[in-house]
Formats: sequence, structure tokens, C-alpha cells
Amino acid sequence: MQGIMYLGGISAIIFIIGIFVFIAKEGLPFLFGAFDLKEFFTSPRWIPTSENNPTYGALALILGTASVTGMAMIVAIPFSLGAAIFIGEFATGKTRETLKILIELLAAIPSVVWGFIGLTIMNGLIIKLFNVPIGLNVLNAGIILGLMAAPIMTTIAEDSLKAVPDKYREAAEAMGATRWQTIRRVVLPAAKNGLVSAVLLGVGRGFGETMAVLMASGHSINIPHSVFDSVRALTATIAAELGETAVGSPHYGALFTLGILLFIITFLINLTADLVVRGIRKK
Repeated sequence: MQGIMYLGGISAIIFIIGIFVFIAKEGLPFLFGAFDLKEFFTSPRWIPTSENNPTYGALALILGTASVTGMAMIVAIPFSLGAAIFIGEFATGKTRETLKILIELLAAIPSVVWGFIGLTIMNGLIIKLFNVPIGLNVLNAGIILGLMAAPIMTTIAEDSLKAVPDKYREAAEAMGATRWQTIRRVVLPAAKNGLVSAVLLGVGRGFGETMAVLMASGHSINIPHSVFDSVRALTATIAAELGETAVGSPHYGALFTLGILLFIITFLINLTADLVVRGIRKK
């Protein structure tokens, strides 16, 4: 039993190493062949299927992913933190349990269903409200992705608020603080570790989401200049092109290089979360 428990504990590390080895094995031939570092990070031209002059510029894809994730966080952070504060500090009894169940059910909706919502409902609403020619853009994908990330962020943030000892609240109220003063000056600072983790987890969800972003963003290679521009994300590019790419070709290797880039970004987000939480604990 001890061996089984040990294997279960290190299985996540084994899987992560295995995934990285697989991605690196498929992407390294391109990295040491047709890869051009300057073109990859500075050129917006992603034309890997050109017969005469294939280009592998990922700048537009990187900025598209970042813009959608940024818009998603603008939507998700106020919504998730507000919901967590209400559930953890104000709601009681059946109201609290009902809201928690509804938020968990919201997290269970498949990403392709969110994509259909963005494609059919949000598309028309954005066109009518903002008088733009197309509603599949950064705003659409950001709203959909924000709603997808909000439930898990809300759950983690609410657990962090509930982990704050009640004696902190009682001490603040004994000194004459109101409910809002207690929350703002005592509870939120004490729960900062979990709140930061919730936000960074939402950022990681934004970078890793595929189907909903593919369907709601317009899937057009552009450098976004406004929230009404259509963009293409890194994950959506891999999902849309990998199935029609010849194995072993430079295009195939370029897509796995995008996967390596996503892996590195996710690792840096998790590392940042760990460093932030460690710094807060030391304080």
C-alpha cells in the first residue's frame, strides 16, 4: 500500500515529464532546422503551407492568446471574487449551498457548448450592441473564456476566504469595524495566498483553452488593436492544423514548437504563483 501511495503521489510528475519529452521529441527537428528565432517571435506572418516561402511567425498568435486571456481576466476576476465574497461572507443556509452547486454545475459545461454560445448568441449580441461587422472577436472570446474560468476561480477564492480563522473577524468586529471593513481590511489580506492562486489558475486556464476560443475568436491571424478584432490563439492553431499536417514536415514541427511554447508559458505561470505565494508567506 505504501508503494501504491508513493506511485500515485509521483504520477503527476511522471506524466508531465512524459508529455514534455513527447512534445520536445516532435518539435526539436524543427527547432534545429527551419526555426528562425527572430521570425518566430517578431513576425505576424504564419504561412506554413506556402510552397515558395513558408513563414512561421507566431507574434500574432501569441498576442491573440494574450489579448483573449486578458479580456477573460477582466471579466472573471470581479465576477469570481464578488461571488466568492458573497458566498463566503454573506450567504447562509440554503442560499449558500444552492449558489455553490450552481457554480459547480457551471464549471461542468463542456467547452464546445461555450463555443456554440459564443458563435450563435454572443456573436449576434455584439453585432447589434456595438454596430460592428462581425461579433467573433477578442470581446466575444474573452467573455466566454471569462465565464468558463470564473467557476473554478470562485471555488478556490471562496475556500481561501473560509480558511481565514473566525477569530480574525471577531477581533475586527470587537474593535468596531463594519462588515465591509472587516472583509476589506482583515479577511481579504489574510486570504491573499489563495486569491492569488485562484487568479493565476484562471490565467493558466485562459492560455490552455482551445475549442471555445477557436469558435468565438474568429480564428483570423491578426495583431489585435481593439477588442472588436478577430484573432487566432496558439491552442486553436494547433487544434485546427495538426490533423491535416504531414507527420515529420516543418509545419508539423512548427505546431509542436507552439506546444513547447505553451508548455513553457504554463510552467512560468505556475512558477510565478509559487514564488508569489512563498513571498506572501514570508511576509
